[in-house]
Amino acid sequence: MRILHLLPNPFIFNPFHSKAFPIRNPKSFPKSLSSTPVKSVLQWNRKPELAGDTPRVVVITSGKGGVGKTTTTANVGISLARLGFSVVAIDADVGLRNLDLLLGLENRVNYTVVEVLNGDCRLDQALVRDKRWSNFELLCISKPRSKLPIGFGGKALVWLVDALKARQEGCPDFIIIDCPAGIDAGFITAITPANEAILVTTPDITSLRDADRVTGLLECDGIRDIKMMVNRVRTDMIKGEDMMSVLDVQEMLGLALLGAIPEDSEVIRSTNRGYPLVLNKPPTLAGLAFEQAAWRLVEHDSMTAVMVEEEPKKRGFFSFFGV
Repeated sequence: MRILHLLPNPFIFNPFHSKAFPIRNPKSFPKSLSSTPVKSVLQWNRKPELAGDTPRVVVITSGKGGVGKTTTTANVGISLARLGFSVVAIDADVGLRNLDLLLGLENRVNYTVVEVLNGDCRLDQALVRDKRWSNFELLCISKPRSKLPIGFGGKALVWLVDALKARQEGCPDFIIIDCPAGIDAGFITAITPANEAILVTTPDITSLRDADRVTGLLECDGIRDIKMMVNRVRTDMIKGEDMMSVLDVQEMLGLALLGAIPEDSEVIRSTNRGYPLVLNKPPTLAGLAFEQAAWRLVEHDSMTAVMVEEEPKKRGFFSFFGV
């Protein structure tokens, strides 16, 4: 029987088990995986090394709505802050912003980018600092149910990113842009200042077709560093061949795999509480997957999905009786 195994760095995750188990020594791999090359193993006593020039401007997009872009932005952003990096998250969804709700900061957003551009406030007044992690800040483009000025576009967002770079407080390590759904003007505006992208998708054919289209648009805009995040993975459906596996998704899109997030009912609870999933104690499987994805993002690392053969169970004399 062919079973899918995911070999993330720095964790090993088997989607047909209910636990993600860390591997400290490559010799402790299962025999069926002993021949698989592993780039790195988890080192609990070190901080991930930031690769690339700062600030890293990352846009999180998908094309299709409802696949988990905002959830990914909130959890990856908080995970980066917990790792000690300064993060500015920009909610670029005009009129339908939700990132502040997922972070529990909806009552603290007094000014937005529109007021900054109009000269009604300073940039530091529009930045909302998280109460739990002072190195994480939120910046909203506009207020709910409002419209942007006609002149607002990609150049305005590029100016905003340049202003964040020139702040007296220092340049942030990461600028994460939560892209709106679709491929219209809002999408073009959000991807303009970015130099790398995280493409969030789910293992269904409609999401994959939109993701493939968005990949082409990102490459046309000059963004070559594109990684994929597969969300809402249900291992029971994969095992029953009712859902595409992560390996199938990776082969269809041809992108580096940043993370595979299992389906988790705790996501809805954390969203309603305005409390990011990665802060839950004890941690959930989906929360651990987001933290691992943030670690890989810092070091420009990726996961590897492979297919291995599972040895059939030996049938004894009592197997006739169902034992």
